[in-house]
Amino acid sequence: MLNVGTAAPDFELPDQDGRRHRLSDKRGSWVVLYFYPKDDTPGCTKEACAFRDAMADLGDLDAEVFGVSADDTASHAEFAAKYGLNFPLLADVDREVIDAYQAWGEKERDGVRYEGIMRITYLIDPQGMIAQTWTVEEPEAHADEVREALSRHAGRVSA
Repeated sequence: MLNVGTAAPDFELPDQDGRRHRLSDKRGSWVVLYFYPKDDTPGCTKEACAFRDAMADLGDLDAEVFGVSADDTASHAEFAAKYGLNFPLLADVDREVIDAYQAWGEKERDGVRYEGIMRITYLIDPQGMIAQTWTVEEPEAHADEVREALSRHAGRVSA
């Protein structure tokens, strides 16, 4: 995981609608960049729906949310439509951004070790610096954690 206080690596990726998003274009706003393993799986769905439900509050705090996985734009479009997701899901099929943000690594499930996308989140400040990081343990509660942290950080830093 990248360290708090370091510059967030810039990137440009397409979302579920084919629109391209570049981190450097988001300067002046807070960015919640969350990495998740796979569209339409139980934990990923809980996390995405929690962010969907928190979007009004996060928007009030001048934050934009982006989910990132290695799924393609068509998979993202189906996932977003199925659950009414109201934020961009970025397709990183080549894993360049996933690797740049150190979101790929060894995982374990049911005693089996394998490599995959780690469920981690970065809060990036309006100047493009990493303000906080999380290794997500409870996907359904994570949006609330982010909202609370953003409330604290946004009160201290102006854009």
